[in-house]
Amino acid sequence: MALSPLSSGEARGAWLDDPMHRAFLAREALRQFAFFRASPRSGGGFHLLGPDGSPLAGTIQELHTTTRLVHSYALGKLAGVAGSDDVIDQGMSCLWRQHRDSEVGGYVWAFDGDRVHDGRKLAYGHVFVLLAAASARLAAHPDAERLIVDVETVLDRHFWDDRPGLFVDEWTRDWSALSSYRGMNANMHAVEALLAAFEVTGRGRCLDRAGRILDFFLSRIAPAEGWRVPEHYTADWRIDRDYRGDPMFRPAGTTPGHSFELARLLLQYWDLRGRPSDGSPATARLLVERALADGWDEERGGILYTLGHDGRPAVRARYWWPVTEALGALAALIKLERNPADEVWYRRLWRFAEAHFIDAGRGGWYPEIDEAGRPAETLFRGKPDIYHSVQAALFPLAPGLSRMATALPRLDRVAAAAG
Repeated sequence: MALSPLSSGEARGAWLDDPMHRAFLAREALRQFAFFRASPRSGGGFHLLGPDGSPLAGTIQELHTTTRLVHSYALGKLAGVAGSDDVIDQGMSCLWRQHRDSEVGGYVWAFDGDRVHDGRKLAYGHVFVLLAAASARLAAHPDAERLIVDVETVLDRHFWDDRPGLFVDEWTRDWSALSSYRGMNANMHAVEALLAAFEVTGRGRCLDRAGRILDFFLSRIAPAEGWRVPEHYTADWRIDRDYRGDPMFRPAGTTPGHSFELARLLLQYWDLRGRPSDGSPATARLLVERALADGWDEERGGILYTLGHDGRPAVRARYWWPVTEALGALAALIKLERNPADEVWYRRLWRFAEAHFIDAGRGGWYPEIDEAGRPAETLFRGKPDIYHSVQAALFPLAPGLSRMATALPRLDRVAAAAG
């Protein structure tokens, strides 16, 4: 189905208001939910899925896979997607019985059957546990509250550092040694989780902590860095410009995709605070415009994965998730102000996604494309994730900037509305 009846790149009206585009978004989300319904593994946990939806070989399960499926299908349930409860139930059981470390507390990064495969305690994983728990509570899961209480206790005891108002990153399994590494990514996703937790609990501390994290990166760091946000820091929270780490979760330099995420989260935080006159929309726009200017690949299209601290391309690989996050940030800006330039970018990115990442026949998004714009597998196997791509379809359908989950329309009705 075409994204819109408009075929030119001119911004005549907003696609967010176009019933045909909204139907496309709803159908795309439904295809994704249908594709990832094959994830649950008999006996517990989840499969990773190949391009055709068949389970990939291997039984190692990582924490972000479990939590993101719970979160995504909780949104699916709120949007009327049949079968969501089965995925949520399986994920919640997996978190409590397999990822939760009953010996020393916290949640291990990965397990393999009944054996711990990677026992590290990562802030990145724990904040996703909080996100999953908060979303499950929105979806009225009976075990959500105990998970919220448990993971908040762990985050308070081991990860939150009140002096800088930020989360530390990585402990050994037994909590005996804390890494000196500090990172933006775990804190950015902590903002996401804290805002979700605030929406379901009303606890002001969640909102306050989210604000302190955003203030550090967006009031102190980004303005001094040309509105780019460095990824990596030393133990005393100085930018570590020489850091080289995990190519998936800790790439060197700066990552345009994370600037898009931070912009959207800043607007969500600002909205939940009653939209004060504090310049947040202008800051969000600066982040988005810088990331688009630096990150868009003029020759091939798509968003470059990483940049140097000077904004020059570093890793020129093109993955799906920076495109999805740009779409979410642009949709938020368009909801605030109908700016023709935002509309042009929004359409350009959806057209690029439809041409190169979306598998309309089988469902899901290819995670990577090669030089010719064809699906590739160098960093990721199969179709590893629903979280980024399904939110790209859902965010534009929600009317506001926050409390999205409680305002999601029924996808089947939106899909049918355009005929």
